[in-house]
Amino acid sequence: MRTQHHGRRSSALLVVLAALATPAAAQTGGRASPPDFDDVHFHLTNYVQEGTDVRDFLRMMGTRVGRSTLFGIPLQQTWSYANSGDYAPTYYLQSDAPLYYYSFTDAFIAMAYRSLPPEQRARLDPMITGFNPADMYAAAHIRRVLRTFPGVFSGIGEFSIHKEFVSAKVAGEVASLTNPALDSILAFAGEAGLVVLIHNDMDMPFAKPGTQPVFLKQMTALLRRHPRTTIVWAHMGLGRIVHPVEASASAPPTERNPNYAIVVEQLLSDSTLRHVYFDISWDEVAKYILATPETTRRSAEMINRYPDRFLFGSDVMAPRDTTAYYAVFESYRPLWALLTPDASAKVRTGNYERLFDAARQRVRAWEKAQGWQ
Repeated sequence: MRTQHHGRRSSALLVVLAALATPAAAQTGGRASPPDFDDVHFHLTNYVQEGTDVRDFLRMMGTRVGRSTLFGIPLQQTWSYANSGDYAPTYYLQSDAPLYYYSFTDAFIAMAYRSLPPEQRARLDPMITGFNPADMYAAAHIRRVLRTFPGVFSGIGEFSIHKEFVSAKVAGEVASLTNPALDSILAFAGEAGLVVLIHNDMDMPFAKPGTQPVFLKQMTALLRRHPRTTIVWAHMGLGRIVHPVEASASAPPTERNPNYAIVVEQLLSDSTLRHVYFDISWDEVAKYILATPETTRRSAEMINRYPDRFLFGSDVMAPRDTTAYYAVFESYRPLWALLTPDASAKVRTGNYERLFDAARQRVRAWEKAQGWQ
C-alpha cells in the first residue's frame, strides 16, 4: 500500500512537471492564452544610454506580454565633475548639470531590433526619439532614420515638450507647443503613418486649485491642427508633481474651472480629437488613479465610457528584473477589476494592436513608395 501511495504521488508530480514544461498553446488545445498586456511605453535604456539587453527584455516579456514598443531616452544626462564630482548621475534628478539630445539612440534601437530573429521582431514596435522638437530639422532627422533603417520603426516618441524638472535642464532652445518645428514633426508623422507618443504636462507643477491647466489650450490647439496623425498623450498629461487639476470650492460657480476628470472627458468627447489617445503609464500616474477607491471608480467609469481611447504602458526604464517590469501593471489590479471585460481587453491589448498594426502597414507602404524597400 505504501508503494502504491508513493507511486500515485510520483505520477501526480510528473503530471504537474509536464504541465509546467508544456507551452501555453498546448495546454489550451493548441490556442495560446491571451497575454496580460501590450506595452505602449517602454524605455530600453536610461538617461546615460545604458540599460537592458533586448534579449533579456524579451525574456521578461515571456508569455505575459504580447507586444511592446521599444525606445530609448532621447536625452543624455551630462556628468559634470564640477557639479557632482566622482558621483556619476544616471537620472535627471541626480544632477544640476544639463541634458542634451542624443541622436545615436535611434541607431542603437534599430541595431538591437535587427539583431533579433523575425519571430521576436514581430513582438516589438521600435520608435524614433533622437530628435530635438525645437529644431526645424527634426522632421528631416526622422525621415533620415526611416531611410537608413527601413522596415524597423512604427512611431516616434516618447519625446517631451513641457516636462517638470526636465524642460529647464535641456541645453539650447526650450521646446514649445507653438513652435512650427513641432508642427512639422507631427505633420510628417501623419504623412508617413507613424504613431506619435508625446509627453506634455497639462499643467505647471504645484498648480493652485481652480486654475485653468496652463498648457491645456495650446496642447488642444496643436492636436486639432493634426487630425491625420495618430497621437498618444503620455501619462494623461500628468507628472510626478503635476497633479490632476482641482476645482476650487471657494470660487463662485461662474469662475470655477472643471476638475481633471471633466477636462479629460471634454477632450474625449470632442469630435475634432478622435485621433488622440491617452496612455496610463508610469507609477506616478497610477498613484493618482489609485489614490482612493473613489478616484479609482471614477477613472474606471471614464475608461468604460471611452474604451477605445486608452492604452496601458509600463513606462519602466531599463528594468533589472521581472519584478521591476511588472510592478506598474500589478499596481493597477484594482482598476482592472472595475473595467468591463471589453474595456479591459482594449486598454490592455486591443487598442495597442489596432494602432500599431495600422502603423506598421502605413509606414511600410510609405517607405516602399519612397523606394527604400
